[in-house]
Amino acid sequence: MENLLLMMAPLFSSKLLLVLFFGTLFGLILGVLPGLGPTTGGALILPFTMTLDPLSAIVLLTSIYCAGTYGGAITAILINTPGTPAAAATCLDGYPLAQKGEAGRALGMATVSSTVGGIFSVIILVFFAPLLAKLAYEFGQPEYFALAIFGLTMLASIGEGSPIKNLIAGAFGILISTIGKDFMTSIDRFTYGINELSEGIGFIPVVVGLFAISEMLTQSTLLDQVFKRVALKAVKLPSLNDYKLTWKTILRSSGIGSFIGVLPAEGGTVASLIGYSEAKRFSKKPEDFGKGSIEGIAGAEAANNAATGGAMVPTLALGIPGSATTAVILTGLIIHGVRPGPDLFREQPEFLYGIFGAMLIANVLFFIFGFFGAKIFARITLVPNKILWPMIFAVSVCGTYSLSQSILDVWIMIFFGVLGFFMRRYGFSVVPVIIGLILGELVEGTLRQSLVIFDGNWLMFLTRPIALTFFILSLIALAFPLLRSKKNKNKL
Repeated sequence: MENLLLMMAPLFSSKLLLVLFFGTLFGLILGVLPGLGPTTGGALILPFTMTLDPLSAIVLLTSIYCAGTYGGAITAILINTPGTPAAAATCLDGYPLAQKGEAGRALGMATVSSTVGGIFSVIILVFFAPLLAKLAYEFGQPEYFALAIFGLTMLASIGEGSPIKNLIAGAFGILISTIGKDFMTSIDRFTYGINELSEGIGFIPVVVGLFAISEMLTQSTLLDQVFKRVALKAVKLPSLNDYKLTWKTILRSSGIGSFIGVLPAEGGTVASLIGYSEAKRFSKKPEDFGKGSIEGIAGAEAANNAATGGAMVPTLALGIPGSATTAVILTGLIIHGVRPGPDLFREQPEFLYGIFGAMLIANVLFFIFGFFGAKIFARITLVPNKILWPMIFAVSVCGTYSLSQSILDVWIMIFFGVLGFFMRRYGFSVVPVIIGLILGELVEGTLRQSLVIFDGNWLMFLTRPIALTFFILSLIALAFPLLRSKKNKNKL
């Protein structure tokens, strides 16, 4: 009962309700615009969260995450262009159904499925995050080191790059984390005489550069792109027959999405594809898929939105991001002085359950906004890229500079923006760099402290059962994508 009251706290705070309202609205706009999405939007808004208290800041980021994931379905259905990668599977049946003159029905099913999937995932988050945190009470420095290594090896399967390229990008992120003062000796490392670098590279310039600026440079090749939009009169709630046809699919995909989301480095894109394929496999009319199947929309949208709550489980309980967007949220937690993990659940339960409640309310809000405002949001796609992206660049510069009034931060942002652009061009994902940067300090710190405990004996790591388990899981995490990649090459 106490935890339930803590979850409802945002309802009794006018400030949090206002943050939720604007976060959900902003997330929907970001989700609708192809090329943006909750990850880029979260990175864009991150500098401005420094003016907020920690709870309001994370509530803002999580509401953007929830609403942005759903928002991608609007453009996926109306213009056959997913606003977010997680909505790619929605295009397969959403757009064909819209072409038949049933855009309102398609959006109605997407809205209901997304809401159910999102609420289901919050319930999973409420129950499983504390259990995972309790397990983490058994962790010492060696266990945290092994956990961090496991998180880094999961980079082999995250993002769009090959496993090797993802690991290289992650290693580069760790390298960046070593810039600045050594925490044990206070000796400057890799600063090259630049005093401003003695405190290290800030999270925000790197995140904004790799996500927002690199995406802007990528989109610069599409300045004259014009989207052809299907006519939409109004969003229609699913009929009773539609519910009878899809309720099993929605529940199944909600479970799939929540499970996939919990796995570090997976996220909504993978969840939606699996949810869609399972919906087709269990359907009585699989031949309708790809031609405007209402089950296909339900399967994809329930799964990708369910992944939001699932991805927050390892993020809050262990400090290991479950998706690209939760990597941005984790950055927000760190810059606000909040360290995820078991201590957070023990010392700040009101903070955690405030986040849980906010995510629940955000799912209800985007249902209302989506149902009544989808037609308006769809018109946002008419904003020319040549106007939109210069505005985003200006906001990125202002936000990054405002943190510490340092022009160096702006140059760092631009450097990583250009770097991210070339990484994307040559098949590297930018997400592993962020995760490597976040986990780098944890890896170095726990390793050095563990070796002090073990008197320099590396073999002592193998005497710790939990640490040994994570090392074995790390080997499996490394081997699986590499073997899969090799298998795919042999098929070709």
